[in-house]
Amino acid sequence: MVRVPAAALHRAHSIARTAQRAAARRYRARRPHPAVELVPQPHPYVRALGLVGVVLLGAWLGLLIVGNVRVPVGPMDTTMTLRPSLTGGTKINVSPLGALELSSHEAPLRLDVDVDRLDPDRSQALVDHPERISGLQDEVARDVEHGTVDLAVRSCVAVVSGATALGLAVYRRPRRALAAGGLALALLAASGATAFATWNPKSVLEPKFSGLLSSAPSLVGNARSIVTEFDAYQKELARMVTNVTKLYDVTSTLPAYQPDPATIRVLHVSDIHLNPASWKIIASLVEQYDIDVIVDSGDTMDHGSAAENGFLDPIPDLGAPYVWVRGNHDSRGTQRHLEGMKNVHVLDDGKAVSVAGLRFAGTGDPQFTPDRSVAAGGDAAEELAGARLASALSDQEAAGTPVDVAIAHNPDAARQTDGDVPLVLAGHIHHEKTEVLKYGTRLRIEGSTGGSGLRAVEGKYPDPIQASVLYMDRDTRRLQAWDEIELGGLGLTTAEVSRHLAEENRPGATDSPSPSASAP
Repeated sequence: MVRVPAAALHRAHSIARTAQRAAARRYRARRPHPAVELVPQPHPYVRALGLVGVVLLGAWLGLLIVGNVRVPVGPMDTTMTLRPSLTGGTKINVSPLGALELSSHEAPLRLDVDVDRLDPDRSQALVDHPERISGLQDEVARDVEHGTVDLAVRSCVAVVSGATALGLAVYRRPRRALAAGGLALALLAASGATAFATWNPKSVLEPKFSGLLSSAPSLVGNARSIVTEFDAYQKELARMVTNVTKLYDVTSTLPAYQPDPATIRVLHVSDIHLNPASWKIIASLVEQYDIDVIVDSGDTMDHGSAAENGFLDPIPDLGAPYVWVRGNHDSRGTQRHLEGMKNVHVLDDGKAVSVAGLRFAGTGDPQFTPDRSVAAGGDAAEELAGARLASALSDQEAAGTPVDVAIAHNPDAARQTDGDVPLVLAGHIHHEKTEVLKYGTRLRIEGSTGGSGLRAVEGKYPDPIQASVLYMDRDTRRLQAWDEIELGGLGLTTAEVSRHLAEENRPGATDSPSPSASAP
C-alpha cells in the first residue's frame, strides 16, 4: 500500500478548488445577464391627484347607481337623491308643475327630491278628513327626517363602495383600494359638515320656480304672506304638499292667486325694442299678478321713427296705468306720441306723478343714438341727466311730496340719485341686476322684456324675455320683495320665477324707516 504525504494531498485539493472557481467564473461570464432599465417613478403629487380622481369618479358612480332612496312624504311618493354639485342647494321636482330650487346649503352635494306620484289612498284620506291637514306639517317633517337619515347612510355606503371598487380595479392593490375608500369617506364627512355649517332653513324665502308661468304666482305667493308664514323649510314643504294634493284633487284648475290688499304690485319692464310678443306677455302678467301699475324704463322702440308709432297702440289696453321714460332708442317724436295716449304717464326732466298710491319721478335719456348726425355725449351726458333728476328729487322732498320710485333708462344716470330716493329703476344693459348704492338707494335694473328685439337672433342663443314684479308696502311705500320672471327666448319654451326679499324685510330684521306721507 502506497502512502501519500499529507502535504501533497493539501496541494491537490487547493489546485482542484482553484480550477473549480475558475470554471465557475468562466460560466458566469458566458451566461447572458438581463438588461437593467431605470423606470421613472411618478411624482408624489401626481400620484395623489390620481388617487383623488379615482375617489371622485368612484364616489360619483356609487351615488349614481345606488345613492337614492324612495320616501313617502305625506300623501306623495318621492325619491331623494344626492348629486355632486358646485353650488349645492336643494331642487324639488314637482311634476307636472316644474321645479322649486332652494339655496339651502353650500356643499359640493345637491339634494334632489322628485315627486313621483300621489298615492290615491293617502290623498283620499286627506280629502275625506280635512282635519288631518292641520297635523300634516309634523307628519311631513318626520317623513323627511327619516328619509334624510336613510339617504345619508345609503350615500355613505355607495360612496365608499364605489371609490373602493374603482380603486381596486385601477391599482389592483388592496391597500390602495382601502385608501381610496377611506379618502371617499373623509370627503363625504367634510361635505356633510359643510352642509351642516351652511344650512339655511330660510332659503325658502327666496325660491326659484321653473315651469308653467300661469301657476307661478300661486305657488310662489305674495310679499306679505311669504314673510309672515314661510319662515322654515318644513313649513314650506308641508304647504307645498298640501297645494299639490289639492291640485291633483281638482285637476281642472290651478290654485287661485289671492293678492295681498296691503301690497302695491308694480310690473317693471324695459328694452322692448319693437317685439310685438311683449304686449301679450305684459297683459298676461298684469292679469296673473293683479298689477297696479306698469313702469317702462325705456327703449320701447328701435329707431324712434314715426312709422313705428303704431307699435304703441296696445298700451292703453294692457289693464294698468303705464309710466314711461325715454330710452336712447326712443325719439322725442315717440315721446310726444305717448303723451297723447290714454292711461300713459310720460316722465322727463324730473317730472313727478302719483299713480296707484306711489309717487314716481323720472327723466328721459339725454342721447338718441339712432341719430348719427349728433355726436354721442357718452357717460358725462348720462351723469348730468342723473344729477338733474337728483336735484328734482330734492326739490320734491323739500316741498313735502317725497318721491317713492325714480326712473331713468341708463344705470349711470340712475346712480346719481343715490341718497335722494329709496328705489330707482333702470334698464339699458339687457340683463337683470340689483344693487344697494353707497347711501342706501336700491338700484333695480331690468333685463329686456323684448328679448333684445331683433338683436335676439344675433347670438348663438336667443336672449331671454325678462320682467319683474315689485311688491311695495302700501303704508311705507318701500320695496318688500320682487319676483324676477324670465321666459326662454323666442320660443318661450321655459318659464322661471325667482323670489327675492329686501334685506330689511327678512324675518328678524329691523324695520326700515318710513318716508313721510306723500301727496295724493
